[in-house]
Amino acid sequence: MRPPVRFVPPAPGSSLLYNTNLDECERELKSPPATSRTKPSLPPQRVLASSPTSLLDIPIYCSAYLEQSRCEAQPDSSIFFPVEMGDKGNSCQTPCSDITDTEQSSTGESPSSFFSDDDTADDYEMMLGLTPGSNSDDLSLAELKMDNVLHYQDAKSYAKLEESHSVLKHVNSSQLCPLIKAGWLDKNPPQGSYIYQRRFVRLDSDYLRYFENDKEVYSKRVISVKSISQVSCVGDQKFEVITSNRTFVFRAESDGERNDWVRVIQQTVEEKRERRELQAAHVSDYFLRDSVSDTGEKSGYLEIRTSRHKVYVSIRGDKVWLYKNDEDYRVGIGITSVEMNVATVKDADRRGFDLTTPYKTFSFVADTDSEKEEWVEALRESTAEALSNYEVAEQIWAVESNTHCADCGTAKPEWASVNLCLVVCKKCAGEHRALGPGISKIRSLKMDKKVWTERMIKMFQCINNQKANQFWAANVPPSEAINEASSSQERKRFISAKFREGKYRRYHLLFGNQEELNKALCAAVVTSDLEETMSLVFCGADVSCFSGDPALPSPVTLAQHAGQSLQVEFLNQNKNSETPRLDLGYSDKQYYVAPQSITHNGFLYKTASISKPITDKKPKEEFSKRWCVLDNGVLSYYESDRNSTPNGTIEMGEVVCLSVNSPAAHGFEHTFEVFTDSERLFMFGTDSAQSNKEWIKSIAKSFLPAGIDLMNHDFERIGRLQYKDGLNLEQAKVGWFALVSSTLFAWFQDSDKEEAINLRKLQELSEQSDHEVLVLVEKRRTLYIQAERKLDFIGWNNAIQRAAGSTGNTLAEQQLTDEDIPVVVERCIAYITQYGLTAEGIYRKSGQKSKTTNLLETFLKDARSVKLREGEHHVDDVSNTLKRFFRESIGESIFTDQVYQEWLHTSIIPEERQKILQYQRLFICLPKVNRATLKALINHLYCVQRLSDKNQMTMHNLAIVFGPTLFQTDGQDNKAGRVVEDLINHFIDLFNIDEQQLKKQLDEIVSIIKLRDVCLMQSSQNAGDFICTVYLEEKKSECELSLKVPATMTAQLLTDEILYLRKLITKEKDNWCCFEVIEREEMERPLHYTEKVLPILHSLGADSYLVVKKNIAMETMLMYLASRVSDQKHGMVKFREEKKLGLGVGSFSDRYFMLTGFTLRLYKEVRSNKPEKEWPVKSLKIYLGVKKKFRPPTCWGFTIVYENKEKHERNQWYVCCDTQMEQREWFATFLYVQHDGNVWPSNSLCCRTSRLPPDSRFSNISLIPLRGNANEMRNSVAAFAADPLSVYKKV
Repeated sequence: MRPPVRFVPPAPGSSLLYNTNLDECERELKSPPATSRTKPSLPPQRVLASSPTSLLDIPIYCSAYLEQSRCEAQPDSSIFFPVEMGDKGNSCQTPCSDITDTEQSSTGESPSSFFSDDDTADDYEMMLGLTPGSNSDDLSLAELKMDNVLHYQDAKSYAKLEESHSVLKHVNSSQLCPLIKAGWLDKNPPQGSYIYQRRFVRLDSDYLRYFENDKEVYSKRVISVKSISQVSCVGDQKFEVITSNRTFVFRAESDGERNDWVRVIQQTVEEKRERRELQAAHVSDYFLRDSVSDTGEKSGYLEIRTSRHKVYVSIRGDKVWLYKNDEDYRVGIGITSVEMNVATVKDADRRGFDLTTPYKTFSFVADTDSEKEEWVEALRESTAEALSNYEVAEQIWAVESNTHCADCGTAKPEWASVNLCLVVCKKCAGEHRALGPGISKIRSLKMDKKVWTERMIKMFQCINNQKANQFWAANVPPSEAINEASSSQERKRFISAKFREGKYRRYHLLFGNQEELNKALCAAVVTSDLEETMSLVFCGADVSCFSGDPALPSPVTLAQHAGQSLQVEFLNQNKNSETPRLDLGYSDKQYYVAPQSITHNGFLYKTASISKPITDKKPKEEFSKRWCVLDNGVLSYYESDRNSTPNGTIEMGEVVCLSVNSPAAHGFEHTFEVFTDSERLFMFGTDSAQSNKEWIKSIAKSFLPAGIDLMNHDFERIGRLQYKDGLNLEQAKVGWFALVSSTLFAWFQDSDKEEAINLRKLQELSEQSDHEVLVLVEKRRTLYIQAERKLDFIGWNNAIQRAAGSTGNTLAEQQLTDEDIPVVVERCIAYITQYGLTAEGIYRKSGQKSKTTNLLETFLKDARSVKLREGEHHVDDVSNTLKRFFRESIGESIFTDQVYQEWLHTSIIPEERQKILQYQRLFICLPKVNRATLKALINHLYCVQRLSDKNQMTMHNLAIVFGPTLFQTDGQDNKAGRVVEDLINHFIDLFNIDEQQLKKQLDEIVSIIKLRDVCLMQSSQNAGDFICTVYLEEKKSECELSLKVPATMTAQLLTDEILYLRKLITKEKDNWCCFEVIEREEMERPLHYTEKVLPILHSLGADSYLVVKKNIAMETMLMYLASRVSDQKHGMVKFREEKKLGLGVGSFSDRYFMLTGFTLRLYKEVRSNKPEKEWPVKSLKIYLGVKKKFRPPTCWGFTIVYENKEKHERNQWYVCCDTQMEQREWFATFLYVQHDGNVWPSNSLCCRTSRLPPDSRFSNISLIPLRGNANEMRNSVAAFAADPLSVYKKV
């Protein structure tokens, strides 16, 4: 703990703080100080009698959140607009005087409060501020309302403060700030006026601040302690604080209070100076950058929108600082600072933007659009910094070599390549990301906390930057190395050579010998030598190679078996990593040469560029009219056609994608978006469709390379993407793509023509590697499209997914097979052919409407993702889905509206041959997809009627069902049925079917039916039996029992069976029952005696099991149920909800629950009329206990689980009662309501009321418990099924 600095009174005639010449100091002041400059001797240090002793013993800290929650924003500034809850539009825009004197305020002499009345408006004195660059605590203390002065008077109390502060040194410094002294003082303006303003002043170890009142969030002025050169007493009750360019005069209530302020400020300044001198002797200058003159991340002048005055703004870390001018910025006298963890940045009109906090809104205007974009981007990065979590970063940085970028050496890198085990800076991380996830998977140390498991952190501490670079950078020539100042092109070239080519790596001795590399890898993973494993993997060893041991077939299983968790983590991170290959000779491809002939100009409406996808509709107000000129490969935009200096430019060589928005997607009907290589998105709007088309064509021609001819398509998206195909998965290539409706046109690398991919005919469309790879599977090719840049890839991904889906209500707009049959039709026909051809009344029975509705909606959403499985889907539900698709889901019948009537009239032609010829002519006139679909359907119906002896669906019966369905009629006209009957009857002639092929198809169907019959006969014997393990009373090996559980076994039968096998004699009121134990024994649920056991066994997780034991609470619950009057229960309990997406769950809070005969309702309080939540009681599962990680307030809790199987949702809520009896009452009421009063069997005392007869194969022998590992268990079960007595043969 650092000892406090005691104040030593100065010698007579000397300066209080420094030996500074007084006259020289006065000459340097811009504002003349008060006339009196006497230096009275200081009183001895003492503790004020008015200060409570307890306050001296307890260090006081400032919390930004506490402060802001108690502050009341005052509409006192032309730049600050108070933001009221739910009414942001009522912001005050009238500047208010800071002077409280009514008469002076009424004269209009007070400037805007952006100009403090402590200074004149000519001096541009704005509100008060903070100095940037300080890594000390600098938040104000609005939550401390002090009538008396509070400060630390002696060394003992100050030492306690320092000790407490050191304990909290791991907390973010922006959240804690030790207060040294605070209280009310009068402040004199610099002009020497006799009018003083009352100010609330606060002093901490870094800043002296004063506020308009003790509730203000933002100060009027902040003076850096470092900038204070002298503090002295001047006249009665007054003292002055002198800086290099300004003297501040304050007046206290008394001389004693004045002397206390002077002494404390002097002591703080001296202590600050000595602390910096001490730190400078041991710490590099990098960690001492708290000088106000340090360069911020972004700084410069911005205009205040309402007052038109300019202020100097600086962004540093997670704070934004405001100054009167750059001179004050250098000296350390600011206006205020804004904590970005409570601020949001919003675009405004033209060059304006707002910085909004819960208390004020700062409205700024930049000089140009490009400057505005830079400020907005910097502010948003500051917000991200403020919301960042440094917990992972601190652990990674604990290793010295990880505190600098592995590529360029930049200090404090905040990104990491999780497969290369390298920590890198932001600039290098962008180049790593451009390599693709197959080479380097980049994650943030601050923002991706969920990715960072304890094992991964340990891996980075083990393989740190130094060890990793001993492999990756073993042979870097000094001329090719990069540093912090290297350009983006230099970084790109170096990082590509280092990791894509492996140019500088240290080659393993076995390099080039694949078999030996694999063997060495299998030997290395069972040790702790991670560096050897890394060297082997990135020199060509196969992470998925066969180890030679069938029990442990891969390096991962070998490492797991050896307990090498870090090896397992490294191997898993590199499952799909590419091996660096120098022979690929990757070089920077020149994608672009500026075409000289492409020129275009005109007015466009532009929004501010952003770095994230546009998801909301942009109104017209957010567009600014700009004169745009496209010439020589550069798109320049100007304020007007008279300006000669552009507001900004877009290099066509940087454009990677051009997207055309659908009409009326935004405020302007015609808009398009331009994506650049630097992850920026520009949106433009036009007045007309023709102008929009001309601009799109000109821009596309300007950035497409020569020889890439994709301009003959009316595309909705065009651009550059990285891809891999099935022939070469080692190296990512670059291709140019254009999306037109449902077709993706591709111009692949080294190709001289375009290829078309019909997205609706894809066999599979999926995402891999955390949505960074899009997989397109065609019949003869698999294409991997990679995310070279995240921003435009998100747009490509969404557009391709949308184009590959069912986009309309015609057959041609559905997802199709290669034969042009809708996937929904093909899947339903295949399922019924497999499982339903012999089902009686197939297609006549309708199935369950709710199930068919859900299935049809799923098919229409994404038919490719639907997998029909026996047991999950009933044949009648599938057949009804197919009928509803033809009747309801397509806009016109399969016969089309144009020739609809001709099909019906053909059915009444008397001569058969003429009728068939007419049907054939009509069939040829149908669209391609309609022809293929009709042929497949009639083929299927022909097969169905061939088995009419089993399914009772003759040709006529099928015609009755499908006639109105296919023609979408009401069934009154029998011509529709006659058409379908004719098509089935003349199927072979109408569609020119090869009879040999048809015979082969029918034989296959017969074989399928015979195979199913055999399987059904075999499965009918002991169908549903399941051998499981159940414990008696507790989970121990000696309490373990294994037995067969048929599908009909209930919880009571299982309990009786276990008790019988153990020959236990039950007593009255023992109340034995079966419990489901889950969540590592933290929660359990007594099964109702009628509940089927087998479904529960199938749903048990790895840490769950069944146990039979006494239900000690049952007798109490039965007595409560017998004595209560109603079937309802209500009362206050502690409630907590488990959130999704990995967010925090909050704490337990009081809620009012009401349990009725049908529903469970949750109210915020007793008097609430509308419930917050409501659940059907019979759909809930109630578990006794609450997860320990949620820290339940009592031990008498229960967990409510609600499962919606149709929507695949599972939600959990946690409830705690004050007493055990209250918990039992709630649980008893749940059982009573859920089971209609049948809580416990009336004949529970009867021994083994219904036990299954023993299997004849086992006689009276009890089943032997099955123990051991998974392989031994499977072998035992297999042997037991083949020969029940085999388990005794070795006894």
